[in-house]
Amino acid sequence: MGISTKEISEVIKERLKDFDASLVSVDVGRIVAVGDGIAQIYGLQNAMAGELLEFPRDTFGLALNLEEDQVRSVILGDFGHLHEGDEVRTTGRLLEVPVGDELLGRIVNPLGVPLDDKGPIKTSKTLPVEKIAPGVITRKRVDSPVQTGIKAIDAMIPIGRGQRELIIGDRFTGKTTVLLDTIINQKGKDLYCIYVAIGQNAASIARVAATLEEAGAMEYTIIVAASAADPASLQYIAPYAGCAMGEYFMDQGKEALCCYDDLTKQAWAYRQLSATLRRPPGREAYPGDVFYLHSRLLERAAKLNQAHGGGSLTALPVIETQANDVSAFIPTNVISITDGQIYLQSDLFNAGQRPALNVGISVSRVGGDAQTKAMRQVSGKLRLDLAQYRELAAFAQFASDLDSATRNQLERGARLTELLKQDKYQPVPLSEQVAVLYAGTQGHLDKVPVARVLEWAGGFVRFLKADRQGLLDEIDKQKALDDTLNARLNAAISTFNHQFGIEGYEDQPDPAAKTEAKKAS
Repeated sequence: MGISTKEISEVIKERLKDFDASLVSVDVGRIVAVGDGIAQIYGLQNAMAGELLEFPRDTFGLALNLEEDQVRSVILGDFGHLHEGDEVRTTGRLLEVPVGDELLGRIVNPLGVPLDDKGPIKTSKTLPVEKIAPGVITRKRVDSPVQTGIKAIDAMIPIGRGQRELIIGDRFTGKTTVLLDTIINQKGKDLYCIYVAIGQNAASIARVAATLEEAGAMEYTIIVAASAADPASLQYIAPYAGCAMGEYFMDQGKEALCCYDDLTKQAWAYRQLSATLRRPPGREAYPGDVFYLHSRLLERAAKLNQAHGGGSLTALPVIETQANDVSAFIPTNVISITDGQIYLQSDLFNAGQRPALNVGISVSRVGGDAQTKAMRQVSGKLRLDLAQYRELAAFAQFASDLDSATRNQLERGARLTELLKQDKYQPVPLSEQVAVLYAGTQGHLDKVPVARVLEWAGGFVRFLKADRQGLLDEIDKQKALDDTLNARLNAAISTFNHQFGIEGYEDQPDPAAKTEAKKAS
C-alpha cells in the first residue's frame, strides 16, 4: 500500500516541530607555513587575540599575532603532523585548564593532562589561563602569615597570605629548597600549594615530586610541569595555568600558594616565541611587552575581603641571576612587580650559610603585618643586629684591637648567624622558632661557643619537648609572649644552660617545673 504525499508532509512537519539547531559561526582558515612551533594562517578574519584555534588531529594553538593579511599562532604541543594547506578553525573561546580538588596530589602539564600514570583526572570545572587581576576594592590588607618553617625568613623576611615575594639568586643557591620547605611546612594547615616547574629537566621535576611525596606534602599539592623538553609555548603558559588552578581555591574562600620555578626560563621561552613570531626585539633581545608577561601573572595574587569570600592567593616567583647581577633586565622587572625579595647569595652559600640569605638586600614590604605577635617580639632586633654584624665583620678583619662594645656585637652576631642555619626539608614549627630566637636575641647564647650553637639549639628544643611541653603548647596557643611566658622561658633556658655545662649560669627557680610536675602526678 502506498504512502500519500499528505502523510509524508505530516511526518516531516512533526520532525521539524521538535528540531532545534543553534547557529554556530566558525571562521575557517588554511595554514600557509608551519615551523618552530609557529603556524602562519590565512583566512581567519574574525580571530581574537589569545583565542584557542583548532588544528587537525585534536591539536590546538593560541592566536598571538593578528596581522593585516594573516594570523600567527603558537601551537600547543607537537606540530610534526601539520602541513601547509591544513584547515584551521576558530573556537570562540580562550585557553582554559581544568581546575578543582581532583588535581591535588597529581602531576600535570600546563593543559591539565596528567603526567604521573595515576589515570585520568575527572574534573567538572575549567578556568581561563588569562584573567584580569582582582581590583583594589575587592582586596584587603595582608594580615596573616605563610609560615615557611625557615627561621631566617619567618623572623626577618616574613611572607603574608596574598603577598608576592620574589626569591632571587644565582644557580645552586637553594631557591627551590626554600619553595619545597615552605610547601612541606603546610602539612596539617589550611594552605593548598601549586608548584610550577618551568624549563627544568625531567629528573629535577621527578626529584621535587619524590621529596614532596616522602614528606607527605603531595596530598595538598599540584605540580604543573613544563620541562625543558617541552615546546616553548607550554613553558610560556605554564605559570598562568598554575595560577588559574590556585585561583579556583581562592574563589572558594580558601587559601592557596603558587610557586613559579622559575620565571627567568618563562621569559626565555617568551623571547623565543617572540623571535619566531617576528616581533621586534628590544633590550637584551626581549620583546617590548616582557614586563607585562610577568606583571599580569603576579598581580593576580591577592588577599580578598570577606564580601568576596576572604580567600587568598600567595605568589612565590623565582628569578635566576647571573653572577649576582640583580640589576639585569628581568630581575629588575620582577623586583618592581613584587612586594619584596629574598636574596640568596652564592658567597654565603659557599661559606656554609644555609639558607644563604643576604639580610641587607632582602626585604618584605608587608613586614610585621605578616608575623604573629610572638615572632615580632623576638625578632624585632634580629635583622638590625645581623646587618650591623655583617658591616662590622667586614671592617674588623683589618683592625688589630677592638673596643668591648664592638667585640660583644661581633660575638652576638656570630652566634645569631649560626643559630639561623638550618638543614633543608626540615621546617621548624613556630613555637620552637620563637623559643630558640628568644634565647639568641636576649643574650642567653653569648657564653655558648660558636661551633656548638646548633648543638645547643637542637638540645634545647629536645629539652622543651621532654620537660617543658606545656611551654611550647602555650606559645602556639597564645601566639604572643607575656611576662609569665618570658619568665618560664628564662627559667627553662637557665636550667638547660646549666645542664649544657655553660659557666656563669646559676640555678634559678623554675615555676614551670613545679607546675608541670604537679600536672604529671
